[in-house]
Amino acid sequence: MGVSTASPEKGICLVTVDFPPVNALPVQGWYELADAVRAAGRDPENRCVVLAAEGRGFNAGVDIKELQRDPGHAALIGANRGCYEAFAAVYECEVPVVAAVGGFCLGGGIGLAGNADAIVASDDAVFGLPELDRGALGAATHLARLVPQHLMRALYYTSRTATAQELHAHGSVWKVVPRAELPSAALELAREIARKDGTLIRLAKAAINGIDPVDVRRSYRFEQGFTFEAGLSGVADRVRDTFGSADTSGAPATEEVSP
Repeated sequence: MGVSTASPEKGICLVTVDFPPVNALPVQGWYELADAVRAAGRDPENRCVVLAAEGRGFNAGVDIKELQRDPGHAALIGANRGCYEAFAAVYECEVPVVAAVGGFCLGGGIGLAGNADAIVASDDAVFGLPELDRGALGAATHLARLVPQHLMRALYYTSRTATAQELHAHGSVWKVVPRAELPSAALELAREIARKDGTLIRLAKAAINGIDPVDVRRSYRFEQGFTFEAGLSGVADRVRDTFGSADTSGAPATEEVSP
């Protein structure tokens, strides 16, 4: 349980998240993930990182129970900062990051996948931001990297999800495969990337980030301000207290989303 790393092949680092039952990460989990991805990128032996998960789904966001146990705002602040660091670690990783997405990719999962360099998904994968049903805001920055602007807005306002096949049609998912083939398909893409010269692939990652039309760190931080405003006003708690009572988003019933 937690975040682990492995080297399945030369030049490839596999970072795996495992927080049962649905990979809803506690505050410390987000920081552990950020540290693991940054360390993998710094290792000169690595030329590609694969971000994967064990269990039912890729990521279900923030652990809502941790927020509900906190009578103040410390958990919310911690989740804000932890998500920010984890998303930034993926985006700023010195080598390309391939996200291997199986099952649900919700809330914080969108922040991770949206900041990855490439996505390989299983045919049962779904992507969405059920933030408004959970008393939170955020990660529209990253969903906008996966789908066109108007679809992003519709998905955000309705808390609906999009399938891997739909994202493949939009060009944001590299390949869709049966769930059992997801690990090998992600490694296949990582292997092709890792064949490139190590110095050149790092320069390529820095160059592509440098021409990105959106500053994802600043954009996401702006969104987070509204999440905290919702928390201070009391509306977040009011909505969060109904969590699971009438859920239609397809999200697992024990997860939060990205603040």
